[in-house]
Amino acid sequence: MATSAQKPVARNPQGRKRARQALKARAHNASLRSRLRTAIKAVRKAIAGGDKAAAQVVFRASTSVIDSIADKKIIHKNKAARHKSRLSAAIKALA
Repeated sequence: MATSAQKPVARNPQGRKRARQALKARAHNASLRSRLRTAIKAVRKAIAGGDKAAAQVVFRASTSVIDSIADKKIIHKNKAARHKSRLSAAIKALA
């Protein structure tokens, strides 16, 4: 069973190159996904703080991160919309 930490096992040069590229893309996508999770956590932390104005500021900043990652097809656009909707509803509930 091959893992991401192992060397490419393809036999021909084209397969080896694709395997190298896949590892590079996987690392890049993982970092973007991490950015997404961090942005969502920042909004949740602001909501937990109870300050609606601060939460809205953080939400606006994280919305652009969420949309950017959805545009790159790291996550599905509907998943991005669901995250934004739930965070927005949580901020509105602070009133």
